[in-house]
Amino acid sequence: MGTYGILRVSFPIFPEITQQLIWYIALFGMINIIYGVLCAMAQRDFKKLIAYSSVSHMGYVLLGMASLNTLGVSGAVLQMFNHGIITSMLFLIVGVIYDRTHTRMLNDFGGLGVKMPAYMGFVAVAFFAAIGLPGLSGFISEAFVFLGAFGESLIRVITVISTVGIILGAGYMLWALQRVYLGKFNEKWEGIKDLDLREYAMLAPLTIIVIFLGVYPSAMLDLMNTSVNTLVQFMHDVQVHYSSLVGF
Repeated sequence: MGTYGILRVSFPIFPEITQQLIWYIALFGMINIIYGVLCAMAQRDFKKLIAYSSVSHMGYVLLGMASLNTLGVSGAVLQMFNHGIITSMLFLIVGVIYDRTHTRMLNDFGGLGVKMPAYMGFVAVAFFAAIGLPGLSGFISEAFVFLGAFGESLIRVITVISTVGIILGAGYMLWALQRVYLGKFNEKWEGIKDLDLREYAMLAPLTIIVIFLGVYPSAMLDLMNTSVNTLVQFMHDVQVHYSSLVGF
């Protein structure tokens, strides 16, 4: 909601100030990405790990918005939507095991994939989508953000530094996957059960959206193209007008 408000309300009302401060928006995006990733890596609580990963992923939105070009802003808007879907899946995934074990500590688990194979399938989709694996919805939005931001010379260095978040993000997600779902099974959870019908009903639609938009992102991009192009053109026209006034 915050990033949508900035893009939909603040940018059109204060276009000249936005042009002047675009470097700072990109800088805050970079801080979000790197700081969020580092905080997530330090967590032992599964839910807090997902929460800090959410902070990091919203940094991509700010970075894309700072590009002020169609590619970057489209990536930012798509990332808002993808973030909502993927993070919803991740929090539901945490809720499933918390409902059964009443703990969220990562080190309390181990090998859950053996006892919960259907659940493990949803986990794999959500985790790899969060990492930005090609073929899943998280990939195309992040790719658009970085390509668009790299095309803007004022924030190119910030964009390059921000790519570190992709590597570190993959690190903490795969580490969490290994600690909770792979390796030796913790006998303490011997009686744990796989997903029930209610949990299938929650996770299956989100999984379908993640895969569908990963394979066919145009379904979402076509809906937003007109609005994004209008905003980008407006910002460009303001920049040209402002430059002419300053030159005068």
